[in-house]
Amino acid sequence: MTTPSGAAPVRAMRLLLVLAVGLLAAAVAPSPAAAQRVRITKLSDVAFGSLTNLGVDAVRNQSVCVFSQAATRGYHVTATGSAPGGSFALLSGGNQLAYDVQWSPSAGQSSGTQLSPNVTLTGLTSTATQQSCNSGPATSASLIVVLRSTTLSNARAGSYAGTLTLVIGPE
Repeated sequence: MTTPSGAAPVRAMRLLLVLAVGLLAAAVAPSPAAAQRVRITKLSDVAFGSLTNLGVDAVRNQSVCVFSQAATRGYHVTATGSAPGGSFALLSGGNQLAYDVQWSPSAGQSSGTQLSPNVTLTGLTSTATQQSCNSGPATSASLIVVLRSTTLSNARAGSYAGTLTLVIGPE
């Protein structure tokens, strides 16, 4: 089916997308002492709501507070999705919708370093001076979640959900 101009019609659909973000603040091999050396706060679920424009990437970012008590204020982050193998995908019944996860060690960012499932991003430094960012900078890092237009344009209508787990550890 084509429109009078010869262009293919745009398929309209609604996708309701919610990504619950879980959190673990610990070292790779957590110990009580190591877990007390890092902290992440101000993290919330990522809600995409209903998407109707599937021709553009849907990007949601949030500024969070990452505090590291390490001498260098260094930390690392590992992300794991709830899809098979820890991959980053939202699920709706038997349908999957892949998403990208990016991280920036600066607040207020809409793009960052691409994360791979279960792979640790190292060499990060926090600007937070207090565990909950109650004094000093209000936030110190950005979590960015991207649903690519190429993925969205092939998705089936539905309500998609998933969980992203972040593990933060000191360096």
